[in-house]
Amino acid sequence: MNILFTGGRAPVTLDLARAFHRAGHTVFMAESLRGHLSQPSRVVAQNFIVPPPRQQTDEFIRALSEIILEHEIDLVIPTCEEVFYLSMWKDNLPCQVFVEPIEKLNEFHNKWDFMVNAHENGLPVPETVLVATIGDMLQAFSYWREVVIKPVYSRFATRVMILPKLKEALAALKRAPLWVAQDYIAGAQICTYSVCHHGKITAHAAYPATFTAGQGATIVFQPIHHPEIFEWVRLFVEKNHFTGQIAFDFIQSPDKEIFVLECNPRATSGAHLLASHPQFVEAFLNPDMECITPLDNHSYMLSSAMLVYGLPTALRNWNILEWLKAFFTSSDVILNFTDPAPFLLQFRSILSYLKIARRHHISALEASTFDIEWNG
Repeated sequence: MNILFTGGRAPVTLDLARAFHRAGHTVFMAESLRGHLSQPSRVVAQNFIVPPPRQQTDEFIRALSEIILEHEIDLVIPTCEEVFYLSMWKDNLPCQVFVEPIEKLNEFHNKWDFMVNAHENGLPVPETVLVATIGDMLQAFSYWREVVIKPVYSRFATRVMILPKLKEALAALKRAPLWVAQDYIAGAQICTYSVCHHGKITAHAAYPATFTAGQGATIVFQPIHHPEIFEWVRLFVEKNHFTGQIAFDFIQSPDKEIFVLECNPRATSGAHLLASHPQFVEAFLNPDMECITPLDNHSYMLSSAMLVYGLPTALRNWNILEWLKAFFTSSDVILNFTDPAPFLLQFRSILSYLKIARRHHISALEASTFDIEWNG
């Protein structure tokens, strides 16, 4: 099959491309970021630079349509937040797109709508209120002694405020129109990633968030077996009859109770734990196969992020021994000796993020999604 991936900037997209190439498929890549991570990969038959989905949506869709027709693409697999723009126009594209319609995707991406959906389906969520006014925020602080607030649209936990003072929380209302406030739950964060067809899971992985870039983007991935979380995900996917890639963040309290924090209806780094599975590609193509999970408990990492983000955090928290263990026992997800160019040239995409960050006065992490993010 001819497979077109979008979102080649992400390490997970590179891993997916390599997996599909190993399985005998012809891989194409469309990206709006020049010099992106996957661009020099030998597994990609052809790269296409397309207009930015967020700023030039019509031109982006038009470019994809031309690529699909010219190269006889059989399936488009979005991976990053450009998934929402593809979702809007999936019926106008001349091939199958592995994504749900925008109405469903947006409901899951919107943190308030997602909490309502999960609660209405009988699944445990933290106590949550929607915050649109000063009065809403004051009410949230009267409900709980310890509060977490976050915009209804955000990623990587870049604007999440954990245990803020009331003055800080009120000031945040100027930066986004809608927020959710939640009762703070202490515990361990666990992330999941799943591939689904019509409400059935065909691939699933769960992993703890031990080291992160910023507050939310996990950079070390080691699989764990967690039946309760799998059952939560299975029920949500089934009740919403979901098709596509989907990921969740959970918190597990000290008494082992689990609560979902948010949903990412797209690819996430959990795919690294499944990419070497001989049936992983089939999980995208065969709706009837049984669910696969990681083959072993081997750990993977983004070594550059571990050096830039993980090491300073470990030094601040006197956690250097755990960092050393993770760094020297984990495999880098970008480094592949049969496909070395992405690892050797990854600095190009990092420089691109730094340029965007400087131009728009945002963090490098925020810059990584500046031209693809979806905020409703």
